Amino acid sequence: MYTHTNLPIEIKPKLVRDKIPEIIEKSGEFKAITKILGKKEYGERLVEKLHEETEELSLAIKDKTNPEEELADILELVNAAAVHVGSSFKNIEKERLKKLKIRGGFTKHIMLLGKKSVKK
Repeated sequence: MYTHTNLPIEIKPKLVRDKIPEIIEKSGEFKAITKILGKKEYGERLVEKLHEETEELSLAIKDKTNPEEELADILELVNAAAVHVGSSFKNIEKERLKKLKIRGGFTKHIMLLGKKSVKK
């Protein structure tokens, strides 16, 4: 946890959507302190943010609150990550459809418990 002496709040540095600093400052109560990340750290922070959002999705599903909002955040991060690695959401969707055809989806709710040899 980082404490900035010029702000009466504690913050933990994290990747945020582009308009969040503007939204913070519009209140007139705070000045957003930001940093533009380099490519390597940006990639690391994207993954960190994706973990954060999947945790929030888990809670939203458990609490039956608003999982659609968390899923939208995850999709936005997937899009950002695709661009970061030189791809696009469209290419990711093509890959998803290819895997769906070959390996199936998750509609049958199957949990693999293990494998055992059939050789004698």
